[in-house]
Amino acid sequence: MKPRKVSVTEKPEALDQLIKEITIDAHGDDEHLWAFRQAFKDNVPLPADGFVFDEPVSVVRIDYDGNERRGMTARCRREDGAEYVVAIPDVVFPQASVGERYIAAYRRWLNLDPYPAEESVPQKRKRQHKATTEDLDLSKPVDLVVLTVMKRAARCRLPGSDRTLTLRATRLWDLVPGQIVTVTPQKQWRYGGHPYLAGEILSSRLDVELLDLVPLELQDWGMWDPQDEYWGEADEPIEEWAQPIIAAGTRPMFEMEQVLPGTDPDDSFDDPITRSNDLKEAGEREEAQEILMDLCQADLRCLDAHSHLGNFIFEHRPQDAIRHYETGLRIGELSLGNDFSGVLPWGLIDNRPFLRCMHGYGLCLWCLERFEEAERIFDRMLWLNPTDNQGVRFLIDEVKAGIVWEDRESE
Repeated sequence: MKPRKVSVTEKPEALDQLIKEITIDAHGDDEHLWAFRQAFKDNVPLPADGFVFDEPVSVVRIDYDGNERRGMTARCRREDGAEYVVAIPDVVFPQASVGERYIAAYRRWLNLDPYPAEESVPQKRKRQHKATTEDLDLSKPVDLVVLTVMKRAARCRLPGSDRTLTLRATRLWDLVPGQIVTVTPQKQWRYGGHPYLAGEILSSRLDVELLDLVPLELQDWGMWDPQDEYWGEADEPIEEWAQPIIAAGTRPMFEMEQVLPGTDPDDSFDDPITRSNDLKEAGEREEAQEILMDLCQADLRCLDAHSHLGNFIFEHRPQDAIRHYETGLRIGELSLGNDFSGVLPWGLIDNRPFLRCMHGYGLCLWCLERFEEAERIFDRMLWLNPTDNQGVRFLIDEVKAGIVWEDRESE
């Protein structure tokens, strides 16, 4: 059974309600612990991948043996097959999984923080679970989630899990992180303890729903009021593009969560995007690109990695750059839904990776002479960020007129 996705952290009231449901017929700590044991048994499918102090493990059993002092325990199996028992609060299940929710409830019952900071917002890159021979059926094509692309291989994840392997195939240069690739498997082996798969790539596609990602959170910043913005001098007419935006009045304002794996929250200069840009400017393009690929491997929700990967090749290969930009855009859109009518101002800096992806995507559409699509993207950007720090208002008329990118550049 595939665990359902829930919010990254549930409100205390929701966890209290879950605790109440679990312990409703229990009296005293001992009965409460037995009730939790039954709740884990009924709701958390095992074995399940998890982590203990950043070590990837398979949780094979969750139990309570009547020792109130010890409480709930988990039997964990390491990759080498060795097993050991730890207290349940030491186990970290994948973010937004059912297992994480029940551990959070148990931790709250123990008067512990349900979502410790190092678990709910992981800054360190954890080692990833490795695929096993039992995870793949070599008799038929398999789907893989592309995490990072190297010269001769691609690191991939099995859909619906966190288990990874390395794919060896031709045409790898056509892949981008976040795509779903369908492969006809030919050979599976392990080297140095890491799983490999050789095969023929049949197709690749973008389907963000199959990536099984937790949507980036939106922080509410109150209401945006067009009357607080500068729309030109008082004696000048309001530009045509701005008139419907002003007429729409106040709208809710949000900041989109930014994911940047591997950063040190206590070091403001520890920024892998900046390091990548510096290497690129110094001519070390392979090293710069490797940093961005590593960010995607750590978390596909690192939108800035997608936008900067697109920037690498936009000038010469917009037909390839567009796939990087669109991947970041579609992952960000998971947070917005179909009826989002709020504002994502550039001034709230964590919105910038999403807006960069959207901008790059729109420019690529223009380069590829997909004018109507480019116009829709630029118009949407103006509604999302009416202060238009990226200068879309200066481009949209040319797109509407069908002026090709090359002609504009030569003017």
